[in-house]
Amino acid sequence: MYIGSTDLRGLHHLVVEIVDNSIDEALAGYCDTIVVTLHADNSVSVLDNGRGIPVGMHPTAKKSALEVVLTKLHAGGKFGGGGYKVSGGLHGVGLSVVNALSARLLVEVYRDGEVHHQEYTRGVPNGPVTVTGKTDRHGTYVRFWPDPEMFPEIDFSWDAVSTTLRSYAFLNKGITIQLGDERRDLVYTFHFEGGIEAFVRFLNANRNAVNAKPMYAEREVDGNIIEIALQYQNTAFTEHVLAFANNVHTEEGGSHVTGFRSALTATLNKYARKAGILKDNDPNLTGDDVRDGLTAVISVKLQEPQFEGQTKTKLGNSEVAGQVSAVLGDSLMQYLDENPGDGRKIIEQSLTAARARQAAAKARDLVQRKSLLESSTLPGKLVDCSERDPEHCEIFIVEGLSAGGTAKEARERRNQAILPLKGKILNVEKARADKILGNEEIKTLITALGAGFGETLSLDKLRYHRIVLMADADVDGSHIRTLLLTFFWRHLKPVVDSGYLFLAQPPLYKLTKGKQTEYAYSDGERDEKFKSLGGRGGKVDVSRFKGLGEMKADELWNTTMDPDRRVLLRVGVEDALKADDIFDRLMGADVEPRKRFIQTHAKSVRNLDI
Repeated sequence: MYIGSTDLRGLHHLVVEIVDNSIDEALAGYCDTIVVTLHADNSVSVLDNGRGIPVGMHPTAKKSALEVVLTKLHAGGKFGGGGYKVSGGLHGVGLSVVNALSARLLVEVYRDGEVHHQEYTRGVPNGPVTVTGKTDRHGTYVRFWPDPEMFPEIDFSWDAVSTTLRSYAFLNKGITIQLGDERRDLVYTFHFEGGIEAFVRFLNANRNAVNAKPMYAEREVDGNIIEIALQYQNTAFTEHVLAFANNVHTEEGGSHVTGFRSALTATLNKYARKAGILKDNDPNLTGDDVRDGLTAVISVKLQEPQFEGQTKTKLGNSEVAGQVSAVLGDSLMQYLDENPGDGRKIIEQSLTAARARQAAAKARDLVQRKSLLESSTLPGKLVDCSERDPEHCEIFIVEGLSAGGTAKEARERRNQAILPLKGKILNVEKARADKILGNEEIKTLITALGAGFGETLSLDKLRYHRIVLMADADVDGSHIRTLLLTFFWRHLKPVVDSGYLFLAQPPLYKLTKGKQTEYAYSDGERDEKFKSLGGRGGKVDVSRFKGLGEMKADELWNTTMDPDRRVLLRVGVEDALKADDIFDRLMGADVEPRKRFIQTHAKSVRNLDI
């Protein structure tokens, strides 16, 4: 309940909960350095130079306040009346939950010139808090070993932890956060004096900025601190807005995002008319228009945050919408007045988006009208299934007509549909909606899925709850799969978020010895099965599949489509920020970041035996 899940995402949330306590000390002005270490034994430690968790006797529990914070929910944060004005955590829940989910945990508090030490086993103290020495330091050190009985996989990702810590450093300008990894002998230090303005520059590092200097605003309203930074770019035609409340990434948005969006639309329309760019008879720009190519970071720090759900993915404070709206409205208008050249560029980009939106609306209407007209004959070359309950239906999106023919013959007609696509679909990372909806293969795909596109997207109308991308196991197949993944992530993201998108895993090799046949999905598995069949001396025939189209129907069914024997990979996203960066870098218009990525990683990829 408190960490969201016990998969890798939940595992990494343990680190966030401990770091949050140190960040709270930083927000209160008592901490400026945090050191996080990923240890070789799969433990993690967090050290800060804050005040240190209180260690005195709790007035009612009759034990050390440190032990109370580590074993009782809602016991920390504001304990003792000296709490935090702004806090990302909720009264110490994080530390006690991490303790309960750890096979072992040790804590040291450096306070009042002494080192206070205590250790736990699965949330139970091994003994009381003891003083183990003298010190002139101050702060708290926590090291925990996640419980393997709780977490099926314990492997902390450098990328996941570093992305989170980098965000914390951006959101709290001036703070120093060091991340070390004993497993790879790596140490990074994050420190950004520019705060969220530097964050926006970082997000747009590989993009062509429209306004060279980001707009930045910071103001305190009724005790709440509002910070906003935004910059437009014309490399990718998507909105990229990150929202935070008390350093917590509110992935589902909330009142601060609502206030931001309304003020952005109103202010840009007001400025466009004031500058004479929009005439009296011209329609207003819509929210979608003004968010085309927008990169923004919104950070609010509240005395009493109201998060929806324990994992804090949405902010509920209603008053924040008006506060953010007022701050952005005033600051953005001042920025546009002071930078008229940038203001005109932003409005012109929004007008281009408006024209594309109108063209896309016409194209979308044609797609939907075509879908209705062809409902009896089915779109394109779709071979549908007889089942009508989406929960029991799956569609295989197949590369090529020949592979589609094999899949059609192999499928279970009752609940497996086949949609062959001809060639490679459009790279949607480089195109606006009007061009996307002009692509025949994409129109066929949208029509087949039935859920709509853009503003009309509705998962209630989705005709299949398992959408399987089935491409050849070669470079071209990987490219086609990546193009499809880009389309789903950018334009059918609710399908991905709902867990409806999968990748098929066709075999690479077929091994035959007499009447015995085995399939291998990797080079390593091929070598193992070759040996097990009595390789070399036993005349084992090994052949590599050149593509799905050359497989026989029974082979494709047995290896890739049969629910009892196949392996499907569900497509999920642990870190939306990282996913955005990868798609932008590898599929965007700017060639240089892609070139650098290939040069960096090419040596680590073994040549394919094709």
